[in-house]
Amino acid sequence: MPSLARVAAPLAAAGLVLGGLAAPTAHSAPAAPTSSYAALGDSYSSGVGAGDYLPDGGDCKRSANAYPSLWHRAHPAAEFAFAACSGATTAQVLGGQTSVLNADTTLVTISVGGNDVGFADTIRTCVLGDDRDCADAVATGTAYARDRLPADLDATYARIRLLAPRARLVVLGYPRLFEPGGCLFGLSEAKRRVLDEAADILDETTAGRAAAAGADFADVRERFAGHGVCGADEWLHGVTLPLDESYHPTATGQAKGYLPGLVAVVG
Repeated sequence: MPSLARVAAPLAAAGLVLGGLAAPTAHSAPAAPTSSYAALGDSYSSGVGAGDYLPDGGDCKRSANAYPSLWHRAHPAAEFAFAACSGATTAQVLGGQTSVLNADTTLVTISVGGNDVGFADTIRTCVLGDDRDCADAVATGTAYARDRLPADLDATYARIRLLAPRARLVVLGYPRLFEPGGCLFGLSEAKRRVLDEAADILDETTAGRAAAAGADFADVRERFAGHGVCGADEWLHGVTLPLDESYHPTATGQAKGYLPGLVAVVG
């Protein structure tokens, strides 16, 4: 979940005259973008696992198939700042990503919190350890989600509000990673169950703090239902290479899970 790039999409100049549409003259000034969109957050927003990484994204692994890229392509009139980065925590959003915001920003999306609670380390423990090791690691992460993450999220959302006072803020949650029942390969059912329960706790915490900040919350769990790891039609990677793409949405998961979640909120 568990380097900033700005991609500008200026409008072509156009002259609208009474009674018809006139071609722009040589002196016409380009029209300003009608809106400004900033995509902040972690790897679930940068698009790790979705491929087609943008050349200027570096280790942030910003994908042309990530939901921010897909939404922007459908709304090309918006200026676009793609700041989400693999591995980002709330502190890293505050420390760098929010620099792309300004008084003209009209839409901000963010997924964050998974790295604060130690998502990557928890998954590693669950893959390499036994059921008890996994349960203990999950318990540590969920305790952080309940006790400390709310303040981290409050500070993050407040900073966004301060820097982009006109913006609509949309917070996107995380999917449950696994489908219930038997699975030929991968983690035991006990491990999968506690990890899915942890995703619910993280989403409940995030949704609550988003509401307190006056933000919209896009819950993607139902959209991913039936498409988790061990499902018949997976929209999430299991253990894969490169390893950092493990347990992240595929390009299909971004297009059919995350993008519709955002569109349902903002259109």
